[in-house]
Amino acid sequence: MLAPDIFKANDIRGIVSGADRQWDAAGARLLGAHWVDVLGLTPGGPELVIGRDMRTSSPELAAAFAAGVTSRGVDVIDIGLASTDLLWFASGSLDRPGAMFTASHNPGQWNGIKFCRPGAQPVDPEHLSRLASLADAPAPETADQAGRVEQRDLLEAYAAHLHSLVDLSGIRRLRVVADAGNGMAGLTLPAVFADIDAELIGLYTDPDGSFPNHQPNPLEPANLRDAQAAVREHDADLALVFDGDADRCFIIDERGEVVNPSTLTAVIAAQELDREPGGTIVTNTITSRAVAEIVGEHGGTVVVSRVGHTYVKSAMARHGAVFGGEHSAHYYFRDFWGADTGMLAALHTLNLAGRDTRPLSELVADFTRYEASGEINSTVVDAATCMAEVAEAFASRGTVSHEDGLMVNGEDWWVNLRPSNTEPLLRLNIEAPDRATVEQLRDEVLAIVARHEPGKE
Repeated sequence: MLAPDIFKANDIRGIVSGADRQWDAAGARLLGAHWVDVLGLTPGGPELVIGRDMRTSSPELAAAFAAGVTSRGVDVIDIGLASTDLLWFASGSLDRPGAMFTASHNPGQWNGIKFCRPGAQPVDPEHLSRLASLADAPAPETADQAGRVEQRDLLEAYAAHLHSLVDLSGIRRLRVVADAGNGMAGLTLPAVFADIDAELIGLYTDPDGSFPNHQPNPLEPANLRDAQAAVREHDADLALVFDGDADRCFIIDERGEVVNPSTLTAVIAAQELDREPGGTIVTNTITSRAVAEIVGEHGGTVVVSRVGHTYVKSAMARHGAVFGGEHSAHYYFRDFWGADTGMLAALHTLNLAGRDTRPLSELVADFTRYEASGEINSTVVDAATCMAEVAEAFASRGTVSHEDGLMVNGEDWWVNLRPSNTEPLLRLNIEAPDRATVEQLRDEVLAIVARHEPGKE
């Protein structure tokens, strides 16, 4: 079973249980068999690396996909339970294509696959389009000799590689809250923090695909509250909050306040440009204007990409960028094969906080220049019609473009309204010089959006 709408812009994602199920193990096996042809893999050639998260459906789906791959005579390296950035590490360090079974921040009844080419390079949109076109095709013929599956543990090597990229020797001892959200950071945190002189206060570190404590989506403010409370309770220096597959990390300062991901993008960009003057930094269309300003002040160049890890990683590769950041707390590093890793961003934050006696809130204050709405999600009947009505309402007040959803650029503010790449949602982001302007623009847009919600049409 493979419903057509599981094929997204950057990956595969859909419901795997209940009455609304969109794909299953039989579909996963078919995908594995066809993926061999999409990537041009051959028996005796490079193996395909497979990892999976803690969702209850992941073992069955990953095994079925592997069976499809091996049925074509191609070998598989199975790294077992993994964060997505551990899978990127495996692909990069082994120079093999990869497939990660995860639905990231989606609820437990969802699952998906993130793909990469050898060296953790992104797949092209055409790869996913071709795979989608084969969803209804018969299974290809099996090879005369099936491929083999090799189990391999790369967790310690992953942790060692991260530490080779950030020197934490000599930092002051920090007290750090880490909320794994019952996701894959619960696996990687102990390995990474084993060599860090820090007091780690873990929250929900047991991987559990039912997510008994809160959903693994740090973009939703409700899912940050436990970490915010723990920072205040334990007088901690900061908190790290990971999403389900741990490729994203949100930072909370010593006051319990969220550090805007655009602010952290600017902080790390400045550090990387000090190390490599004149370098290129990739942002997306919703990243704060402050990042471009700060990159320019540090002598760097900004390249703007569409939202989504496939697009950003492609831009990183094309421009040889040293670093990239998105508003959603995806952070990309050239020294990590241009891939996104929440854990490496966390180590950069520890390095910043541990080499100064000032609190984190003061250290990042100079990198925050605008007010932001945060991402506001809505469900509408027809996203295109809704965006067109918003564009018409704002046409006389700014420059309107449609390169990545709807973008309206005013003199000192912007509004972006775009369909999600992964969920049936319309996402609103706003930035302006002050909170009052943000709230005014937010209320205007949401009043239009509300007219397009189910039952209002």
